[in-house]
Amino acid sequence: MITLLAWLADVTPTPSPSPALNEDLVTPGIVGFVVTFFIAVATVLLVIDMTRRIRRVRYRAEVQEQLEAEEREAAEGGKAGKNGKAKPAPED
Repeated sequence: MITLLAWLADVTPTPSPSPALNEDLVTPGIVGFVVTFFIAVATVLLVIDMTRRIRRVRYRAEVQEQLEAEEREAAEGGKAGKNGKAKPAPED
């Protein structure tokens, strides 16, 4: 148990940074910025387009429901009389 604690408490050496770092190999540079910028712009445009399409689909569904409701009312209106009550069945 004591050896386990001693092993866990043992400090591991930290590596020292390499003195010869080339900035072109470490940073993305202009190309990385341009690619990231175009990806961000494309994402924003896709979100705007998807929002527009969702609104259009929702609007079409609402119009379709209104047309179906009007057709149902017209069909029921043909069966009902002027006072809104159902017409009596004709007697033979």
